[in-house]
Amino acid sequence: MSLVSLLVLLGTTLTVNGEKHSLTYIYTAFSQKPVGLPGLHEFTAMGLLDNKMIDYFDSDHQEKVPKQPWMKEKLEKDYWEKGTQSRQSKQQWFKVNINILMKRMNGSESANHVLQWRHGCEGAMQPDGKITFTRGVDMYSYDGNDFLSFDDSNGVWVAPVFAAQQTKRKWDDVQVLKEYTKGYLENECIDWMGKFVTYHDQQLKEANTDSPPEVFLFTKNTIVEANIILTCLATGYYPKDIVLRIKRNNRILAPEDGLRSTGSRPNGDDTFQRRDSVEILKSDESKYTCEVIHRATGVHVEKEWDHKLPPETGGAVIGVVAGILILILVLVGVILIVLYKKGLLSRLLNKNRGSDPSLSSNESTKPLRAPTETSSDPSASSNKSSSAESVVLMEVKGEENREEDG
Repeated sequence: MSLVSLLVLLGTTLTVNGEKHSLTYIYTAFSQKPVGLPGLHEFTAMGLLDNKMIDYFDSDHQEKVPKQPWMKEKLEKDYWEKGTQSRQSKQQWFKVNINILMKRMNGSESANHVLQWRHGCEGAMQPDGKITFTRGVDMYSYDGNDFLSFDDSNGVWVAPVFAAQQTKRKWDDVQVLKEYTKGYLENECIDWMGKFVTYHDQQLKEANTDSPPEVFLFTKNTIVEANIILTCLATGYYPKDIVLRIKRNNRILAPEDGLRSTGSRPNGDDTFQRRDSVEILKSDESKYTCEVIHRATGVHVEKEWDHKLPPETGGAVIGVVAGILILILVLVGVILIVLYKKGLLSRLLNKNRGSDPSLSSNESTKPLRAPTETSSDPSASSNKSSSAESVVLMEVKGEENREEDG
């Protein structure tokens, strides 16, 4: 018997080991102050723990404030003062660089443009309560499109668009920036995440907000017509430790039987959910049950599948789609035949061939024009004062992270 099967049989929950957490900071700057759009500011910054806002700053209020009671309670006044100074400094950094990007991207000065920076980390909770690094994110976008990102695995910046190549080359040459970015994502960010998760969990325990699970057992169709997926869902419970078992004729199913589990995941309202699923034959007449044990609230329920099957929709949908495709192909064929008989098809092809810009030798042989460097660009200009500004800006970015971004 495998270790996983043994743990399931013993009723040991696997939800703690591998439970996912994330800590993300998002900065958004507009080239112009949004007018007539409530809730939008020229500059906004926020921190999110597991996609829930924990702090906030905007250009109109000029103060970093907590958005969770435990953030206000656990973090000293000095943290918020330094965080406010850091956010104000970032606001100036964004103001300078969004103007640089507007010129580089040939953006209209009358239009409103958006520069966004998103950075943070993801980690997995281990049995000893520590969180280990799984993934880091440090990326910039301009007008909703990816502009520059950091490849944490290889320690280099990645430029998906040509306009970002200048910045990539400059930042790749600054070894201390790459080392700091990698170190922050893999270590400092994880440390802050661990603190925040601990503070959050402590507050929930002190509030005594134990919540029992609701349990649902249902099926859905698969791409294999003869099969269905049987799912057991437990949701709305706290704390997160729970035992969930799917049984076939009273035998607990394990991953070797095709069982898949999400583990405990946050719902967004300080409760959790978990769903386990297994693919079975529609014709299987075995007794399937779902057992859920939530010791914190004294819940112990077991529900039996009533063998009701989901509506047969897959075959009908495929048939309709196939019929529509056949009808389209027939119509296209008829149109082509009519055009051919009238001689219109050959004339249309000749017209298109003559106007194809790719066939123009003059255009195809022109070299790509390199973008004009802007003297005030902190990442590209050879001007000494601008280069010094570039280093200062990147150092400010690093110092700000050290002061406040967990």
